[in-house]
Amino acid sequence: MGYHHLALATKDMDAIHTFYEGVMGFELVKVEVGPVPTGGWAKHFFYRMEDDSKFIAFWEMHDVPGTETFETNLSKAAGVPDHINHISFDVKDADEFDSRMQRWLKAGYDVLELDHVWCRSIYTKDPNDNFVEFCLTTGEFSAADREHALKQLTAREPEFSKPPVKMVVHKADASAAAE
Repeated sequence: MGYHHLALATKDMDAIHTFYEGVMGFELVKVEVGPVPTGGWAKHFFYRMEDDSKFIAFWEMHDVPGTETFETNLSKAAGVPDHINHISFDVKDADEFDSRMQRWLKAGYDVLELDHVWCRSIYTKDPNDNFVEFCLTTGEFSAADREHALKQLTAREPEFSKPPVKMVVHKADASAAAE
């Protein structure tokens, strides 16, 4: 079982559309428009990520009481460091991983690449100022991994994980951002 969709509010639907359809390659396939029970109205846009069971969705609110000023960055809204709350999408193989990174760079986005040994990740920021990630699982999970994870649930002096074996910031071509 997976999740059907993640829904987030936005202040700039045009920028979200440009990023999630144009840069991420997700397709806008549905919108629901209607009144909000507390007042005002909203548009709820659904972007297909892989098939018709996996979406990321965005709310564009109009005249909804209490939404005049709200934080779209999930971590800032929660008062935690910027990288804590983020959105991670899977990729099927190394070719797709590399393709996704090149797509971000060509679109003018800087990319942070990490190799955690059991997975490889790339990160950038979306127009809501949230970190988004593409992650490729490269390892398998053993009974020892599970046992260690279970112990960490109650550990008061946890054993720190090894740092990533690779950490690189790839700078976007400045001319790409200007296009």
